[in-house]
Amino acid sequence: MNSLASLPPSLKTLRWKELFVVTLEINAVQHAGNGIVIGAVGGGKFTGSRLSGRVLPGGADWQSFTSDGAAHLDCRIVLETSTGDLIAMTYRGIRSGPPEVMARLSNGSDVSADEYYLRISPMFSTAAPQFDWMNRIVAVGAGQRLPQGPVYSVFEIV
Repeated sequence: MNSLASLPPSLKTLRWKELFVVTLEINAVQHAGNGIVIGAVGGGKFTGSRLSGRVLPGGADWQSFTSDGAAHLDCRIVLETSTGDLIAMTYRGIRSGPPEVMARLSNGSDVSADEYYLRISPMFSTAAPQFDWMNRIVAVGAGQRLPQGPVYSVFEIV
């Protein structure tokens, strides 16, 4: 049986580098029933040292709520870089926390990110040669649900 101590250094920790911060604007919310809520993404922006631009309108942020109040996220958006290139970004994630915190979030209150858990695992797809490297990375993000929509710090795992 392998223990962490017996592994090479590259397998003992994760290394990361900042990719970007993305802010989504949710224009409308649809309650589909059975714990399904769909947020219509009306736009947004992303900024980072390697790429920046805007989030195009038309994406959707699907949320499935479980009996314990946790939200399982399934989102699809399109990023348009400052150079006009398009990058499809999809992510799955989880938002959970104490019932009173989750109730404040669902009421549209501005709740500190330290009061609950919001993590995502984005994947990217693009035909743009200068951003082709994004097709082959693993990324993670930590977020906060603001009244107008979520904001995520996204990191490439290296």
